[in-house]
Amino acid sequence: MASTSETGNAKNVANFQDLIAFVTGYGATYNPSKNALKLPQLNALYSASQASLADVVTKNTSYNNKVNERVVAFKDLKSLSTRLINALQTTDATKEIIADAKAFNKKLQGVRAKAVETQTDPNAPAPNTISTSQQSYDQQIQHLAGIISVLQSEPSYTPNETDLQIATLTSKQADLTTKNSAVATAYTNVSNSRIARDTTIYGTDTGLFDVASEVKKYVKSVYGATSPQFAQVKGIEFTKRKK
Repeated sequence: MASTSETGNAKNVANFQDLIAFVTGYGATYNPSKNALKLPQLNALYSASQASLADVVTKNTSYNNKVNERVVAFKDLKSLSTRLINALQTTDATKEIIADAKAFNKKLQGVRAKAVETQTDPNAPAPNTISTSQQSYDQQIQHLAGIISVLQSEPSYTPNETDLQIATLTSKQADLTTKNSAVATAYTNVSNSRIARDTTIYGTDTGLFDVASEVKKYVKSVYGATSPQFAQVKGIEFTKRKK
């Protein structure tokens, strides 16, 4: 479900379209001297606002997809780590080598990625700040790298199982790193898209919110406070974004 703020942005843009429809209906009598209040500029601002909303949705969907891909990629990591320790214990490795591997495994098992990262709604908004779970995924990758390093140092670690072999583990680590980085990149993209949207809708003087207010004032000045024209537009609500 979309957040209240996301819904409010869309409502402002929809209401701006209603405002444009009314002033368009006034014909030649709607003739402001300020360029930003003229119909072509109002329509351009409406189109830009629509595009900014759509871009946030697109970037947000991409973010959620990347989060879900990461969840899937990391799902079996802890169980895999335990299997690696068990496999190492069946080799000629010394107790010190095994202890080193177990230490990394213990750290990996103790790292928890926040459950809220698992998306169930593809339209759920990305968080406003990058979550601490991003760091937990970074840590899991580092702990896996530690285990791999220990396994590589043990000549007798030569498992027949493909998923336990060093080459496979190295590829796994690279894939996890890629997917984790993709989430960070997608978050940056949606965050920048939100900034662009907010500038278009709420930017001082030039944003949709301020322009709508000026259009109402112009209608009031031309047709009068008790005019049916002003009665049409004064009730169109535009909500200021909360900071």
